[in-house]
Amino acid sequence: MAVKRVLVIAGSDSSGGAGLEADQRVLAAHGCYALTATTGLTAQNTLGVQDIFVVPSEFVRKQINAGLEDVGADVVKLGMLSSAETIDVIAETLQAHSVPPIVLDPVMISTSGAELLPKAAIAKLRTRLLPMTTVLTPNIPEARLLIQDAGLEVPEPRNLDDLIDLAKRICSLGPKAVLLKGGHLPLTKDHQTARNSEESAIVVDVLYDGETSESTLSQTGYLISKNTHGTGCSLASAIAANLALGKDMRRAVRSAVRFVEVGIKTSSDLGRGSGPINHFHSMYTMPFAPGHFLEYILDLPEVHRTWEKFTKHEFVEGLGQGTLPVERFKEYLVQDYLYLVQFARSNALASYKSSDMDSIAASARIVLHIQREMSLHLDYCASFGLSKQEMECHPETIACTAYSRYILDVGQSGDWLALQMALAPCLIGYGAIARRLHADKNTLREGNQYWKWIENYVADDYTEAVRLGSASDVQALLEDHVQKVSPTRLEELIRIFIRATELEISFWDMGLSSQKS
Repeated sequence: MAVKRVLVIAGSDSSGGAGLEADQRVLAAHGCYALTATTGLTAQNTLGVQDIFVVPSEFVRKQINAGLEDVGADVVKLGMLSSAETIDVIAETLQAHSVPPIVLDPVMISTSGAELLPKAAIAKLRTRLLPMTTVLTPNIPEARLLIQDAGLEVPEPRNLDDLIDLAKRICSLGPKAVLLKGGHLPLTKDHQTARNSEESAIVVDVLYDGETSESTLSQTGYLISKNTHGTGCSLASAIAANLALGKDMRRAVRSAVRFVEVGIKTSSDLGRGSGPINHFHSMYTMPFAPGHFLEYILDLPEVHRTWEKFTKHEFVEGLGQGTLPVERFKEYLVQDYLYLVQFARSNALASYKSSDMDSIAASARIVLHIQREMSLHLDYCASFGLSKQEMECHPETIACTAYSRYILDVGQSGDWLALQMALAPCLIGYGAIARRLHADKNTLREGNQYWKWIENYVADDYTEAVRLGSASDVQALLEDHVQKVSPTRLEELIRIFIRATELEISFWDMGLSSQKS
């Protein structure tokens, strides 16, 4: 699906809580791409606006043209417009292009009371931009200012009916729809004006589209929070994102209202004044770059320690130096053969656990790869005087049984992804060990009876078999599947990987246990 684009024409907030900075965070949280045209720069913090620098209107024109002539936009969001000249330029420039839907947040007065739009510019906004607007998102003071600028009297709303009437009156000024924000008029449970915070129970936003007689009401609980900086910008940008994503007006508005509500509820205190809302409350950011999950977990301290014990185990170092007693290695070879049988069963189970053909086929190919590997394994075991019949008659050690049954148990009780995490240490570990030993200049080559074992795991026929039949397929699928899991599930998968690696260590310990006793 193509990336949805939103052009934001607004002012910059140096504190980051509102304006372009908040707009871009909201759009990013909704998966949209933000283009910007900056109308003004503010020097402000959570305590208030200290100064405003108005960007020359002709430069604003150039910014808009640059964005629309190249990337384009599915929706335009308008915020702080700074001056009458800027409003004229914006109206002219948008009309010169194929104007997409426009969400206009008539930013006139900041939360702290600073005037963000000169009175002379209000008439320009009303006459030039409102007729082009798809949805206007004023709060109650802004709505009254616009109506008064049109020469009409408008009383202070006192209840829900007055809010609905105000929304209809503001819609008559030209926009296709109006979302009147009710935050300045908290209501009681029976929709009357609350006289104090104790009576305040709900806030109602009124959506009126100018076409139907009925309004759509979005009701939220009254929230006591100082962190409301940028709520208007964030709401309008969320509406713009939802429209760009294909939602109808009612769904776009309702979803945006909920987005801001939870943003306030989950905000953290920043600064000494009115802090920003939390724009990322519904986002889960993966702690790894897609396609690099295994690299990520192997770098985790709790995993890295265990992985180092596995891949640099005393048994492994004995192979590299040729010092491992041959009887211990032969015992290992027998258990490794018995384990491969269970490893094949586990991958057959993975095919059953798979929900798509790619995963089914990948697991099936691993079983066939194990079959080929076992033939190589039998040939190698024969060089140590071990026959297939002898190995199959040999009982499994506790370490072998514990490891293989753990994998099968994960496969029985869990899903395909959990089973792959249990299989992963074996799947990637042996190759990693052999590559390290093969590249290490301190590894004994001449006269090392285990050098062939190392070469087998880095040889072209083995690595090609791995590439065609096992690790590459499954690792790619694993990387794809793991991108879709929750943080809690990710922790569970990492624990499975660690436990399976610990059981690999026990497998090496088994090879040394008789020697140490």
